[in-house]
Amino acid sequence: MFRALSLATAIALTAAPAAIADARVAAPRLTQTSFEQLKQPLPLPYDASADATAAVAAAKARALRGHKKLLIDLGGNWCLDCRLLAGVMELPAMRGFVARHYEVVTVDIGRFDKNLAIPAHYGIKGRLAGVPALLVVDPKTDRLVNAGRETALADARSLSPQGLADWLAQWV
Repeated sequence: MFRALSLATAIALTAAPAAIADARVAAPRLTQTSFEQLKQPLPLPYDASADATAAVAAAKARALRGHKKLLIDLGGNWCLDCRLLAGVMELPAMRGFVARHYEVVTVDIGRFDKNLAIPAHYGIKGRLAGVPALLVVDPKTDRLVNAGRETALADARSLSPQGLADWLAQWV
């Protein structure tokens, strides 16, 4: 009996890491069901005068130290979808979730003519298909985790605040 219990325990313990690795992190449940419920005016998250290369390098170092993913938010203050995303990320439930899982850096791309070396570093050549463009980066390997899905939120207004939260949670 003891041997069977020990074997069952050993099997459960060896299977646990695989089960944990496959488990998805749930997005926080947001009470806001529409963007009209966000605090107004919407945030202006992009600093046109920032040294984007230095900001990304510093954020990557913090992400590495904090065992988080790096989230590079490429956009412009002229972009409604970018500002909606920023408004959702400022919601209290989202702020905590994002802080636990991501090191966020915003990068102003002007009118698709500024700081383009940053997406190019991650293999995105030419003009971005839209903004916000979110680059989810593993800071250990400096590789893009969400390759091919960088501009999925370029039409953020077609989602809901919860839809944006769910999208961010899938990359944790």
